[in-house]
Amino acid sequence: MVRLFLLWILLLSLITFILYGIDKRRARRGKWRIAEKTLFLFGFAGGALGGFAGMQLFRHKTKHASFWFVNCLGILLHTALLLLFAVKGFW
Repeated sequence: MVRLFLLWILLLSLITFILYGIDKRRARRGKWRIAEKTLFLFGFAGGALGGFAGMQLFRHKTKHASFWFVNCLGILLHTALLLLFAVKGFW
């Protein structure tokens, strides 16, 4: 169970990181952008680490408090779930 959860976090973090990169590239070129709610959804659903990495590496959305909040909340939620798995013995 924990391995699947960690795989989920890794996969969504990679996807979220890529989405931030795509959105930044499109922003520079004045093209169609990825909806903010999509970035929020991926960050909260498991991709918060990728969201943070994308924010830092691409310097994208770093001035938006809402992105910091959603990614922090996602990390707190997923850390709490991992701790719950540890306590309940789902290792």
